[in-house]
Order: sequence, then C-alpha cells, then structure tokens
Amino acid sequence: MEHMEVAANNYVAFTFFIGTMAMMAAAVFFFFELSNTSPKWRTSVLVSGLITFIAAVHYYYMRGYNLETGDSPTFFRYVDWILTVPLMCVEFYLITKKAGAKITLLWKLIFASLVMLITGYVGEAIYPMETQSWVWGAISGLAYFYIVYLVWFGEVKSLASTSSPAVNSAVKVLGWFVLVGWAIYPLGYILGTKGGLFGMQIVADPAAASHAMDIVYNIGDAINKIGFGLVIYALSRKEA
Repeated sequence: MEHMEVAANNYVAFTFFIGTMAMMAAAVFFFFELSNTSPKWRTSVLVSGLITFIAAVHYYYMRGYNLETGDSPTFFRYVDWILTVPLMCVEFYLITKKAGAKITLLWKLIFASLVMLITGYVGEAIYPMETQSWVWGAISGLAYFYIVYLVWFGEVKSLASTSSPAVNSAVKVLGWFVLVGWAIYPLGYILGTKGGLFGMQIVADPAAASHAMDIVYNIGDAINKIGFGLVIYALSRKEA
C-alpha cells in the first residue's frame, strides 16, 4: 500500500523516476550510435552519452533519497551538475574546434560553469536562511550570463559564424538551451532560498516551494541534457 501511495501521489518521486529512465535511455542510444558516427564527431556524441549517463545515475540516487527523507536532494543535485554542466559547456568547444577554437575557450567555459555552480550551492545549501544568499546568487548569475555572452555574442558566436552552416545552426540551438532552458536554475534558486531575490522570501510555504522546485528541475534537466545531446547527434548526421 505504501508503494501504491507513492506512485499515486508523490509527483516529485515520479519525475525523478521519469528523469532517470529518460536519461538512461538517451545514454544507451548515444553510446550505441558511436559506431555509426563519423570519427570527427564521435567525441561530441560520446560526451552527450556521458552527460545523460551521469545524470541517470544521480537521478536514481536522488529519487531514493527523496523517498526515504522527503527532502530535496540538493547536495546530490549539485554533484550531478558540477559533473554534467561543464561537460555541456565542453560541447561548444568540441563543435567549434574545427573552426579554430583554442583551449583557452574550453577553460573559460569550464571555469565560468564551476563558479556558477559552486556559488549557487553556497547560497542555496550553506546559507539558505540568510539574507546574503542573494549575494551568492548574484555571483552565480554573473557567471551564467558570462556563458550566455560567450555563446551569443563572444568567442563561440564568432567561431560558429565562420564554420559550416550546420555547425552555426547547432550553436544557435544550443544557445537557446543555455538562454532559456538553463533559466530554470536561477528560478529554482529564487524559489528554494529565502534570500534568493534581494534577501526576500517570496514563497509562503517553503516545503511546497521545494517540491515545485524539484519537479521543475527534474523536467528541465531531462529536456536540457537530452536536448543538448540530440542537437549534437543531429549535427553529426548532417556532417557525417
């Protein structure tokens, strides 16, 4: 009866389960397609498989943690992000490398993503009840917008514009994932911390906000990570 109640009413656990299965299926697909992928795009598709596989493993554990405690698995979620988000940034370097991308671009993207995630964790998990959490959130946001700048107006944009039409198109689609898809993460930060918006608590029921945040994160994570991989996969087929 307990398992039936969880399946019927625990929408957070249900989205963790859906996220686990969706990303595991995507990982299997990307790994199996490696042998059918042109060597010049094989690393990019492999990274897509690693992103979704790492996420699937973490989602399996996060669902178990949520079922056992009823709490949001903030620590495990950030462990997942600190591994997968830099890998998603690496994809921009890999697909523009043939247009002349230098290793410095790779380190810029990785460094900015780590700053975004580490400061976000500090604000959400270490100082969630303090008014200074908005300061950590602001630093995290600046790092995020730096990545957006690189992709939309900076070095990634310049390299893509001098590359093939297929690469240019793929970078634009991935850029929309970063601009729109990744926007759910600062939104979750605002909902999940009392100081997430200029030191103010904007949600009356923190428990309900936490549940809503997890559902949004779970759905958004699956769309962003699988979507990233599918764009790379489509690119590998256009320029086989």
